[in-house]
Amino acid sequence: MSAPHRFLMCPPDFYEDPFVMHPGPKVRVKVNPAKARRQWTALYDLLVRKLNVQIDLLEPVNGLPDLVFTASAGLLCKRMFVRSGFRQRERQGEEKQYETWFKKKGYIVKALPPPFCFEGALGAFWMGEELYMGYHLRADLESCDWVSGILERPCFPLEICDTRFHHLHRCLSPLNAKSALFYPGAFETCARLLLFENIEDPVEISEKEALQDACSVIALEKDVILSEGCPKTAREIKKRGFKVHELDLSEFRKAGGTARSLVFQL
Repeated sequence: MSAPHRFLMCPPDFYEDPFVMHPGPKVRVKVNPAKARRQWTALYDLLVRKLNVQIDLLEPVNGLPDLVFTASAGLLCKRMFVRSGFRQRERQGEEKQYETWFKKKGYIVKALPPPFCFEGALGAFWMGEELYMGYHLRADLESCDWVSGILERPCFPLEICDTRFHHLHRCLSPLNAKSALFYPGAFETCARLLLFENIEDPVEISEKEALQDACSVIALEKDVILSEGCPKTAREIKKRGFKVHELDLSEFRKAGGTARSLVFQL
């Protein structure tokens, strides 16, 4: 029997005026804190009570509302943790919180040198043994080389050309080692062709549902957590033998967040 999944989450105690993670002017958005707490708790309870996931909690920090999006902490490879480096000044205070937590847990912590930007598992992920990283809006092409060098693992850099998809997780997300949810229109031609060539089972998502964050899921062995409002994507996932759990995460989507952005897999 495989060991249970283990995620890092951060309670939304100070998730009140988060910064919009979409491209464009830096603005804060108004959220309903009580509703956000209920939505976060529903995700937490689903993971812990129904899906047997172990959760570690990061202490919330006043003044860092986006700390709730723990997927942007960095990228993990065994006991090596590459800490994120944010382009936005408003999020740079999160870097110390993540670095401190992972050092206390005994991880080897590395970081990219300035001025290179990298937003962790929101813009990079493993699919089997292969590492994919998106770049253009929130990460630099050179960041892919730096992460690859630190981890001593090859990396496939993917250029995102559609500014509506500022992070890789919003247009590409693995279900397992062979299947991935994929919105082709978000990618530059060479990146799109590379994905079609490398992914055994690319599940193409419509533009409409991609804009509803259909690609940004939490995928376990037999279960997938998906934002509400993506019926076609839910059907495609079910065809591949998964049970789909749809959640309302509307308060986090106001800031560009999704189910996947709220967890970091340890």
